[in-house]
Amino acid sequence: MSEYKTRIIGAPYSKEFRTYIENSAGKVVSPFHDIPLFADKEKNIFNMVVEIPRWTNAKLEINKDEPFNPIKQDEKKGKLRFVRNCFPHHGYIWNYGALPQTWEDPSSIHPETKAAGDNDPLDAVEIGEHVGHTGQIKQVKVLGTFALLDEGETDWKLVVIDVNDPLAPKLNDIEDVEKHLPGLLRATNEWFRIYKIPDGKPENNFAFSGEAKNKAYALEVIHETHEAWKKLVSNNPAGVGEKYKISCVNTEVSNSPFKVSTDDSVYKSVPADSRKPANPIDPSIDKWFYLSGQPSNL
Repeated sequence: MSEYKTRIIGAPYSKEFRTYIENSAGKVVSPFHDIPLFADKEKNIFNMVVEIPRWTNAKLEINKDEPFNPIKQDEKKGKLRFVRNCFPHHGYIWNYGALPQTWEDPSSIHPETKAAGDNDPLDAVEIGEHVGHTGQIKQVKVLGTFALLDEGETDWKLVVIDVNDPLAPKLNDIEDVEKHLPGLLRATNEWFRIYKIPDGKPENNFAFSGEAKNKAYALEVIHETHEAWKKLVSNNPAGVGEKYKISCVNTEVSNSPFKVSTDDSVYKSVPADSRKPANPIDPSIDKWFYLSGQPSNL
């Protein structure tokens, strides 16, 4: 969407790297709180924030605890995180990102997954043919969702496609994905199941025996997490954002006590664009890991 552009701080693959989102007027907006969930509510077209382009390895994500929630590279034990290449996959196998104005509430146990939310916006994998870029805002159709159980938390993974993709008119529900993109859902299940194994963690599990739920189910998940976000950004109950270490500072949410103007000191503290060439990536990130493709419970 040309309405938005990026303000980039520092070099990719550095701890200082940040990607802020600006609107068409050059005002910084939060990709968590300010960008509308719906691009076209009547047609169920959603905005998606691209965090990680397809085929790349850097673990980039919306930063929940900094004002205006810029995208940054995640760290683990002081080191920048990269996902490893689990044969035959290279990096992320789709454009990976999140739906704005959604929140997986960690105080809420989902009745079917029996696990609490993971305290993040809803994740989405965009399966179109074009490689996105960090900070891009795509308009997407929702096709279904996986329910990953990640270290005991419910972590929904929506399956979506860019409305401008050539295949978009043919993809309207989850069964259409297998029909037109055979093997992609199976590969997506495998990717999420095994991607942490090279880092010494066990494979992930799924609710619903790893089955991807359909569009209607996914739309209900979006509705529930959008309602949870509304409570978060309106400070209901009081202190909920602080409790879960989330910055709710925004410039667009009219009924939010966290809305600020461009004259506010927190807004003025956002640095100017200072993008730099990317730092080199350690060659070890290119290594391929050969893991069993079979679930351990089969």
